[in-house]
Amino acid sequence: MRSTLFDASHQELQSDDRWGLQSSKMLRCHLDATSPEIIAAQGAMVAYQGRMDFSYQGAGGGMRMLKKLATGEGGSLMRVRGEGEVFFAKQNSHIFLIQLENDALTLNTRSLLAFDSTIQWDVRSLGGAGIMAGGLFNMLLQGAGAVAVTSDGPPLLLDCSQQPTYVDPQAAVCWSANLQPTIKNDFKMGSLIGRGSGESFQLAFHGPGFVVVQPSEGAPVVTAG
Repeated sequence: MRSTLFDASHQELQSDDRWGLQSSKMLRCHLDATSPEIIAAQGAMVAYQGRMDFSYQGAGGGMRMLKKLATGEGGSLMRVRGEGEVFFAKQNSHIFLIQLENDALTLNTRSLLAFDSTIQWDVRSLGGAGIMAGGLFNMLLQGAGAVAVTSDGPPLLLDCSQQPTYVDPQAAVCWSANLQPTIKNDFKMGSLIGRGSGESFQLAFHGPGFVVVQPSEGAPVVTAG
């Protein structure tokens, strides 16, 4: 049997590294009996080898649970433990690994793929925005460990220190944890921008730090009828 499907470039990469990219759109994680668990977005697992256990993570207690009930965000997580390799991907998106070194990162929950369970996390409110803004709650990760984020297409890294930067909430991937974005409302009757009225809102960033933007606003919402 012959096919380019069987080329070496498509075969599993052999490595004992805990985190690695199988390709630009697939993440490979190695686990053993002594490894910390991995917390991943539910539905992100596409394959695994060996013995793996997947369990619902939930939102945690206290305010994280209240925010989950209010928004549905931060709750679709699973814990992964075992011995072998597990592969993650999300809707053919590009995957990027970020190594936290006792620092912090804020990200859009839609862009989360997986992270080390050694990292502390919480769902945070941006405040001052309605549900239409689409960016009311995001996730703060802090500590030491690896984080895998996704971008729907090649991302853009913007420096927010020189001038105010405005980003569609659906297009924001992640940003410096020290930045506290506010909501800018560009609503003008009869002259809405973007796909719909929700995009009259932007996240406004200004200060020392960065924001990563994907060239997409995500999959459009489809309603019945």
